[in-house]
Amino acid sequence: QVQLVESGGGLVQAGGSLRLSCSASGSIFGFNVMGWYRQAPGKQRELVASITDSGSTNYIDSVKGRFTISRDNAKNTVYLQMNMLKPEDTAVYYCNFWKIGIGFGSWGQGTQVTVSS
Repeated sequence: QVQLVESGGGLVQAGGSLRLSCSASGSIFGFNVMGWYRQAPGKQRELVASITDSGSTNYIDSVKGRFTISRDNAKNTVYLQMNMLKPEDTAVYYCNFWKIGIGFGSWGQGTQVTVSS
């Protein structure tokens, strides 16, 4: 099964920016949907942003206008550009895929994003 590795997290002040990368061990060309998820302490994991194989994107309301998801099939990589970060964005961020006939991939360790006031 394709393995996904997240990177790019760190500590940033409120209002700052981070760019997360999700690198796949194999091709993501056939993955119908790629997504970024996050899980804060004591909360359930939530889908933050998604992008389909046709380029359609969706975001949760709290990140609209601040986050941008993109996909580079040639590099087998998905990105999440996060701008105007808020303390509420603090969480472990994960990437994953969904494909017809397979469903979701396995969850990795994620990358920690911490936003200070």
